[in-house]
Amino acid sequence: MNNPQEQQKRRKWVFGPGLLVAAAFVGPGTIATASAAGAGYGYALLWALLFSVLATMALQEMSVRQAIITGKGLATTLREALAGQWLGRGAIILVVAAIGLGNAAYESGNIAGAALALESVSDIGTPVWALFIGGSSAALLFLPAYRQLERVLIALVLMMSVIFVASAVLLRPDWSALFQGFTPGLPEGSLTTVIALIGTTVVPYNLFLQANAAREHWAEEPDRELALSSARVDTVLSVSLGGLVTLAIVSAAAMTFFAQGLAFAPDKITTQLEPVLGSAGRYVFAAGLCAAGLTSAITAPLAAAYAVCGALGLTDTLRGGAFRAIALIVVFTGTFFAATGARPLSLIVFAQAANGLLLPVIAVILVWLMNDRALLGYATNGWRSNLLGVIVIGVTLGLSANKLMSLFS
Repeated sequence: MNNPQEQQKRRKWVFGPGLLVAAAFVGPGTIATASAAGAGYGYALLWALLFSVLATMALQEMSVRQAIITGKGLATTLREALAGQWLGRGAIILVVAAIGLGNAAYESGNIAGAALALESVSDIGTPVWALFIGGSSAALLFLPAYRQLERVLIALVLMMSVIFVASAVLLRPDWSALFQGFTPGLPEGSLTTVIALIGTTVVPYNLFLQANAAREHWAEEPDRELALSSARVDTVLSVSLGGLVTLAIVSAAAMTFFAQGLAFAPDKITTQLEPVLGSAGRYVFAAGLCAAGLTSAITAPLAAAYAVCGALGLTDTLRGGAFRAIALIVVFTGTFFAATGARPLSLIVFAQAANGLLLPVIAVILVWLMNDRALLGYATNGWRSNLLGVIVIGVTLGLSANKLMSLFS
């Protein structure tokens, strides 16, 4: 018979803070991008999704590993490791601009996406639903403990996952064509969609979000080896689940639009499940889209508060005054723009540019930190992690260059 300590260890091998990453990157923007990819190119771009998932796993595992070993969030580690250096000051400015201001800009899309989903199945307008989603997000951020918030997000992500994955299976995809989609190729005119598919999955603010969440989740675990192993499994399972949900959305759009030769438009996004579920398909898809919007509306302000507080040397925990103030500012900003229907275009363009610069910079610094034996001891990168890191850095540099050129051309 296993003793209580062994039973407790087994219980740690379950979904945890990694699901915050799935909650963050499977938002309304990802659903729209995945739907467009499936509707426009069928299964042909699944290889880009696979690369995105593997790249996300590699970077997230590194950020979580340093958080568990050092007991600090990624922004705090960056600030301390680069203290007094011009690169450090530049990185802090980029973090505050890209994650703090950027998430405030993106929050309007998260809330608007969830509000539009609810509007599509009710007689209540988007402004009212936007206020409801924004208020719900703010209320959940005031839960007294991290573990309670984590449980709410896990429930929402699992609900969203069941909806999209089960619906995609019911559509009976062409499995042969689906597996062929993992062979790299660029159909004519697909480069922009490939970049969008990768860019909506490999996002810098998730590095800060999961690192801090993992630090809090395993704060009381004295066995660092167990914590690292649990965190690694949690990361792989959670990011894989997020990738599976995205694959299901691509597949549903491929079956509904691409296979039928039907034109796709954003206002038709909720009709993807109607071929198999009939009129109920709209309600099922709306429930999944609402869950995706709500989870992203919660994780975006969390990531902003973690990153900004860590970068500025403020208390980066849920109960910190500055932490809650920053998180609420992000929520209120997003709610205002979503409820009024305004599009903060200049702020969004600035945020996209800042994030385009931040991702390769953070990737380079992260890989450098992960080889610092004085900081991490036995938990430094092995050659496989470094090789993956170099590949991801190369791709993110290319993506960022392309993104910046498209913004300013």
